[in-house]
Amino acid sequence: MEYGLFRTAIATMILLSAITAEGLAADATETAIPPAYAFSDELGGFSIVTIHGLGTRDDPVHIVQRFGTAGPATLVIRATRPINPFGRPTDYSTGTIYMVLDITNDSGVPWIGFELELQEKYEEPSIFGDGLSFDQRRFDRETASSDAFADTHYDFEPYDRLLFENGFVDPRKRAEFRFLITDLTPAQTFYVRLDPRIPAS
Repeated sequence: MEYGLFRTAIATMILLSAITAEGLAADATETAIPPAYAFSDELGGFSIVTIHGLGTRDDPVHIVQRFGTAGPATLVIRATRPINPFGRPTDYSTGTIYMVLDITNDSGVPWIGFELELQEKYEEPSIFGDGLSFDQRRFDRETASSDAFADTHYDFEPYDRLLFENGFVDPRKRAEFRFLITDLTPAQTFYVRLDPRIPAS
């Protein structure tokens, strides 16, 4: 093959590859399902490393975090779609979120427990009437667990809290927490206060 024809053939192949890649990228963008909720570490105390998952039972939201404080910190959760508690989770923010927190202890001190508290208003504990809870409707069926703590305690009145205990997480080690958040009257924004329990001395 002559050099000029060879160059033309190579240029054609590059152009076709670029068109194909662009088409595949467009298809991926069109078929990807955006998450129903956004999760933020904007209030400090920890950093979010990765997030994936739709928030359903089969595809829970999985948040990998590095927790750098020995005190409490707050995760901010915002709806990214129209709110409809009876809608499909692929189309609406329904107020039902299956979650997994994968947290590395970067605080420098061991944890002997870990508490989660729901807040519909920042720094104000959730109350019964706001509809926000850790699956309060199915209190007889445990929906929360951890690979680092053997026991889970629900405290629904006058707060909405989950306490994981009977275990420990040493510095630079990780722990996983699984739970379900339900909001019967879904709010656009709400909060989860994350509070590691540390030894008294």
